[in-house]
Amino acid sequence: MTQADGFDPDSVPFERGHYIGGKVVDDAGEHLTVARPSDLIPYADLPQGTADTVDRAVASARHALDSSGWGRQAPRERARAMRRWADLIEKHQEELGKLEALGSTRPISQAVGGDVASVAEGIRFFSEWADKLGGDVAATRSNDLGMILSEPYGVVGAITPWNFPLSMASWKAGPALAAGNAIVLKPSELTPFSTVRLAQLAVEAGIPAGIFNVVHGSGPVTGEAISRHPGIAKVSFTGSTRTGVAVMKAAAESGVKPVTLELGGKSPQLVFADADLERAADCIAGSMLANAGQACVAGSRLIVERSAEEPLVRLLRQKLAGAAAGHTWKASTNYAPIISETQARRIDRILRDSLAQGAECIIGGQRIDGYGGAYYQPTLLTNVDAATAAVREEIFGPVLTIQAFDTEEEGLALADHPEYGLAAGVYTRDLGRAMRAMRAIQAGTVWINRYSRTLDFILPTGGYKSSGIGKDLGRQAVEQNLRHKTVLLNIGADMPAR
Repeated sequence: MTQADGFDPDSVPFERGHYIGGKVVDDAGEHLTVARPSDLIPYADLPQGTADTVDRAVASARHALDSSGWGRQAPRERARAMRRWADLIEKHQEELGKLEALGSTRPISQAVGGDVASVAEGIRFFSEWADKLGGDVAATRSNDLGMILSEPYGVVGAITPWNFPLSMASWKAGPALAAGNAIVLKPSELTPFSTVRLAQLAVEAGIPAGIFNVVHGSGPVTGEAISRHPGIAKVSFTGSTRTGVAVMKAAAESGVKPVTLELGGKSPQLVFADADLERAADCIAGSMLANAGQACVAGSRLIVERSAEEPLVRLLRQKLAGAAAGHTWKASTNYAPIISETQARRIDRILRDSLAQGAECIIGGQRIDGYGGAYYQPTLLTNVDAATAAVREEIFGPVLTIQAFDTEEEGLALADHPEYGLAAGVYTRDLGRAMRAMRAIQAGTVWINRYSRTLDFILPTGGYKSSGIGKDLGRQAVEQNLRHKTVLLNIGADMPAR
């Protein structure tokens, strides 16, 4: 197989154990089977991390903090180590991309030039905050000196999803390490191995062994142990709303600790008749096709002004026809498999429930056969309302519902979802209308005449309502890995005031 063709999935080496204290370690107990999404062929066994495994990882992280002084050293030293880490990520870009494409839904053409490159840039961005958030001096009376000090929590926990494994790991580890913390991170048991290599490169870059630990396992066992561990001072989780509730509950029951939760979404794409429909169609189709709709921010609800519905749907038909499904290790693939047979059945179940409720499928609605994996056609549903399953539930697949409106007020009302508020798109040439919609829509991110992030890592991401608490990315992500201490000094000759 040539480079132009992609790569041979059976030729990619990877470590199968946990990564604790700078070493790959295994557990003698239960192991989980890991399958490739592209063809559903099992290719590795994964150790099931237990509460004891998490104990070892936390102890390793604590020891690394105490012995290395990572959180106390000169912030610029931390920043230099993280920049070296980013350089190594770029140096190993092809290796990391193959690991990502092998075990996840990310096609190799997108993993190398997109995901891995973005991870390196993100680590550089977070490194530059190492010496920017030390605290403040407060305005007090002249005989006092008031200070607010920013300090790392110590050991933080993170649980990442399967849809963008490397990117999500960097979103958690980057700000945590820049703030001076150590981290114990559980990647998804469906996509575990690229995260271990990311942690190994951190140690190779000079970040002390034990500062970045990876513990494998399932959510109910390993994720629960991380959320409950008394030695973990803060937990960050990205995934479903249902699991986020479980993480929050476990963290509270084991001693109050802060949590950052980026959770589910059912994001609207609101298109007015005056919009550039060609551009809107590009954005909407891109959101559906990207990772086959397997993204928290996927714009899965099209809400379009009635006079623009027919031409916009016609454009979408054309653009969705360009989806090239295939194995993620093939260079020609631009349309991802569904992560598992279980998830593909869930997508199909929601679609069938919606059809039974009166929805009409005008494009797609079927599995794609011939590759061995769980692939699903890009699907458009019309004749839906707020009670339709595909409108209510987060599908996490390439299914777009279409609802039409006649007035701006009606469109904004349809855009609001009773449960979710992660992201939204607005398409219009009218600046005033765009600003009104931006203010009215309850979502943590609103894109106007676009539907995607950029490499501007300064822009945070996070949700309203049941879509989450706190932010990833931006200054806010680093701040949420710091706690604040108030210090008041009496520097005058008189006694301190009460």
